[in-house]
Amino acid sequence: MKEVTVQELKQKIDNKEDFQLIDVRETFEYETSNLDGENIPLGGLLIEVDKIATDKPVIIQCRSGKRSAAAVMQLEQLHGFTNLYNLKGGILAWQEAFDPNMPVY
Repeated sequence: MKEVTVQELKQKIDNKEDFQLIDVRETFEYETSNLDGENIPLGGLLIEVDKIATDKPVIIQCRSGKRSAAAVMQLEQLHGFTNLYNLKGGILAWQEAFDPNMPVY
């Protein structure tokens, strides 16, 4: 499974690179804090698979990296995606590296 670190994600954001960020946490978690990604909770991800880009990199994130890793595996195995990246450490890693005051559920 391909992964990106929060440092690599921040660099992509700062460089205004073209990619899609999907947050697979539940809506209440997303509302507490987010990185401006599109919120598609893990439970509905396979139903909303048509919202996932196939023509550019897609970074999938959650709280710690576990749910997003499961999402990447499901999408690769069931739908043949090859452009997916798991955000290593999730939003907790982002909070630790860049925003210690960010509220995280």
